[in-house]
Amino acid sequence: MEFAQIMVLVIVIAVIVLLYFIGSALSLWVQALVSGARVNLLSIVFMRFRKVPPKLIVESKIMAAKAGLVISTDDLESHYLAGGNVLRVVQALIAADKANIELNFKRAAAIDLAGRNVLEAVQMSVNPKVIETPLVAAMAKDGIQLKAISRVTVRANIDRLVGGAGEETVLARVGEGIVTTIGSAESHKHVLENPDLISKRVLEKGLDAGTAYEILSIDIADVDVGKNIGAELETDRAEADKKIAQAKAEERRAMAFAVEQEMKARVEEMRAKVVEAEAEIPLAMAEAFREGNLGIMDYYRMKNVMADTEMRSAIAAPGRAETPQHD
Repeated sequence: MEFAQIMVLVIVIAVIVLLYFIGSALSLWVQALVSGARVNLLSIVFMRFRKVPPKLIVESKIMAAKAGLVISTDDLESHYLAGGNVLRVVQALIAADKANIELNFKRAAAIDLAGRNVLEAVQMSVNPKVIETPLVAAMAKDGIQLKAISRVTVRANIDRLVGGAGEETVLARVGEGIVTTIGSAESHKHVLENPDLISKRVLEKGLDAGTAYEILSIDIADVDVGKNIGAELETDRAEADKKIAQAKAEERRAMAFAVEQEMKARVEEMRAKVVEAEAEIPLAMAEAFREGNLGIMDYYRMKNVMADTEMRSAIAAPGRAETPQHD
């Protein structure tokens, strides 16, 4: 009796689980059937075991079928399991079909798995996007700085979305083209008078090569005159030359002062030698007296010569008043 009750309980539970899976799958199957999207009932049941949301797959399949697209259920499941956005891919395929843009499921799935928004790319192919560049400053050959802002109209290139560069690369290339064009101008006035020259020259460079976009037009929104860079550079150069000249002059002055101090030291050294030599004269005279080489009369004659020399020097001294003569 107990075994029979257990078996009945197991059967009831199995029936409930089966009804749960089949019941939810049955409603989705009926929904797909009446919508014209054929989905196998067992495939819907086993989606839960593959951890695939049946509702998402069935609704995407119905959306594609209503738009006239044929997409297999296995492709939708595979894209979901690969980490893709199934609903966005289906919406992109529908938008591309309505806009007569050639796009198949395989390419759309690859674009989505590459991290690009495939739906936005299709929308940009139909409705081009305008990107505004940041303020770009460049200097013409006459030394005047110009500041320009441009608006770039781009259209997504479906064929280059996988592996193509993004908006940042386009903006960088356009900025580089603006700098090159302004820098090659002989005068900033020429650029101000013909701002369309920037657009033409930048477009001629083919800046959209290797990017996920196609540049349709480049329009210069604003051009302003900046600083006189040439004059500032000349001023800075003159200031630097002035500082160099001052440094060299200070170096020469220091060297002259050092030479002057050296000469003063040498003069003092010579004076010391003279004083030393004069101090040796009395000793030499005393030695001459002791040895008999100098007599007393010689000494007095020498003193008379010295006195006469001092008198003549005093008379010849400048500024001395002349003595009046009397008859």
